[in-house]
This record gives sequence, C-alpha cells and structure tokens, in this order.
Amino acid sequence: MTSTTASTITVPLYRLAHSRTGDKGNRSNISVIAWHPALWEVLVDQVTEAAVARQFAQRQPRQVRRYLLPQLQAMNIVLDDVLDGGVNDALNLDSHGKALSYLLLDLQVQVPAAMASHLAGPPM
Repeated sequence: MTSTTASTITVPLYRLAHSRTGDKGNRSNISVIAWHPALWEVLVDQVTEAAVARQFAQRQPRQVRRYLLPQLQAMNIVLDDVLDGGVNDALNLDSHGKALSYLLLDLQVQVPAAMASHLAGPPM
C-alpha cells in the first residue's frame, strides 16, 4: 500500500531496505540495510524501538533494542522473548523466526517525495 501527501509518501519498509533474521535462544535479531545511502536518515528516524515494538505487538517482545551501524547504513534490531522459547522449545513452524524480517519489512514509513527515486520497486 502506498499513500501520498504533497511532501511525503507512505510506503512499506521493504521499499527502503532489505533485511535478514538470526536467532539465539529465545532472542531474534533482525538486520535492516538501506537500499540507498540517502534513505539512511529516514530509517533512523522511523524504524525506532517504539515503532518496532508496535509492529511486533502480537509477539509481545519483552524488550526491543536497536543498534545503529551508520557506516553501513544498517541497523540491528534485537527482540527478546519472541521465539516461543527458542528452537528447541518452540512448536511453531518457524522456530528460528526467519520470517520475522518480513513482518518488520511491512512497517509503514513516511519518505520525502523527493527521495522516491531511491526506493526499490516500481516508480512512484
């Protein structure tokens, strides 16, 4: 879904970044890497710990931490207690939580319309 105002457009995070998930026990870590360096500040401003916690509310993370890697235009998001006990305890189909990056990539973010040419996917 994409919506537009005069100066900003609202797009899913996957238009700005790609992602990958890892796990350690009952903890998931999700890397978020900007498709273009010009989009980095938008990621920093909008992919906050609070925004991630809202996006994962149904998973009820005990804690959300964000680690910025500005030289890579990337961040690492760590979510505690979201894997139903971890690989050995979880009864769900995705015990490693690999699909959680897709949940994060669906986060809606606002991008200045002038940056639309840097977004992945079809032109705006």
